[in-house]
Amino acid sequence: MTPLLGRIAPARSSRWNLASDFFVIALSLGCSMLMAGGSLTNPMLLNRVAAALIVWVVTAAALHHYDPWAGERTTVDDAMMVTVLCASVGTCLFLLNKMASGMEAVPRAIQSLTFLLPTALAMRLVVFRPLSLKDGALDEVLVVGTGSIGRVTGEELERSNRRRVMGYLSFPGEARPSNLRYRYLGATGDLAGLLASMPVTEVYIAGDIFKCGEAMQEAVRVCEQQGVPFALPASSFRFERAEPVSGRNGNDGYVHYLPFHVKPHQMALKRLFDIASSAVALWLLLPVMGLIALAIKLTSRGPVLFRQQRVGINGKHFHMLKFRSMVVDAERLQAQLAQKNEQSGPVFKIRNDPRITRVGRFIRKYSLDELPQLINVLRGDMSVVGPRPPVPSEVAKYEVWQRRRLCMRPGLTCIWQVSGRNQISFEQWMYLDMQYIDHWSFALDVNLILRTLPVVVTGRGAS
Repeated sequence: MTPLLGRIAPARSSRWNLASDFFVIALSLGCSMLMAGGSLTNPMLLNRVAAALIVWVVTAAALHHYDPWAGERTTVDDAMMVTVLCASVGTCLFLLNKMASGMEAVPRAIQSLTFLLPTALAMRLVVFRPLSLKDGALDEVLVVGTGSIGRVTGEELERSNRRRVMGYLSFPGEARPSNLRYRYLGATGDLAGLLASMPVTEVYIAGDIFKCGEAMQEAVRVCEQQGVPFALPASSFRFERAEPVSGRNGNDGYVHYLPFHVKPHQMALKRLFDIASSAVALWLLLPVMGLIALAIKLTSRGPVLFRQQRVGINGKHFHMLKFRSMVVDAERLQAQLAQKNEQSGPVFKIRNDPRITRVGRFIRKYSLDELPQLINVLRGDMSVVGPRPPVPSEVAKYEVWQRRRLCMRPGLTCIWQVSGRNQISFEQWMYLDMQYIDHWSFALDVNLILRTLPVVVTGRGAS
């Protein structure tokens, strides 16, 4: 396996999925060629197939379509992703055929998609999606409890093959067993510090309520405070914000809770909107993005795109994309400008930042530097609306209550963006994010998008 193939399709099922898609693309274009009255030996067919495969691979790599963690996506997510990939191939064929309009027998875009889309969808959803569920763990969890309940829970999670146990914490009075399969990370009093230092998808609070009720209640409080989902044995506890997740409870002997109001249908609609809107926006804005990339390349040294590690939902890290608006060594120069920081808290912001390039000043003013983040939205790293993704160094300085903003998928815009952006304090910013999380609805997202448009057009509050 070549390094390039390993990056595009690192798991066994994803490599078979990629090979299947290659075959389906070639078959679809071949059928379209025959319907157009051409021959399978026509060199034009080979050219179109090569172009289609290149477009498919580049788009799939950008969207992380074949990554193992893509199994976290819902069936609708997968269906939309395949549709986007097929649309990119169709667009490529349409443009190539327009440029070679004198040619008679070539694979037509519509005819090719008639074969390609349903076949690629069926292979992904019926064959390779179930196979991907066997490739390995996606979620990282902690088990609180080293007694019999905790050990049995850890063993069950291991057998599920979708959850990786990061380690165990013990309740007061519990001994540290010598036969634990995973790391012993300390006592329940260490839970807050562990959640602040490692990304965790969920915490299993595996204790006996009659023996460890007070410590279990404290673990619930810590999870709620930091916005981390948790699971409890079927027992009664007091909750301030958490609500049970419907559809999952009881199957594994646990009731699962999320640290915000659960609206599953609206959340599904939100993700569907993210995929559709980001795909359409990328397609429509491609010429604008090309001009911005050219302007950056011609006016300053360095790459066009800036990749920066950010903290996403549940503390998981991802690489956020932006058009580069600063000089190449901007992050190194930030230390020299630290004393000029005009923003409170761990965030660094100054007006007239000397690191910003000429083109960068313009694209930042109108948020054009954020356009590549539509790729992050399409991948599932981000949403159109949600708390802005922080850098790890900022999260390390958060107060405990501020970590709860990581319980929702980060976004391109939120209440902060329409409330003055850099003109409000860091603490106000955090409270606005909490307000969004506690009162979220899809209608609120639509309202924030409509309020964001005039802010972007006028460049109000940007720096």
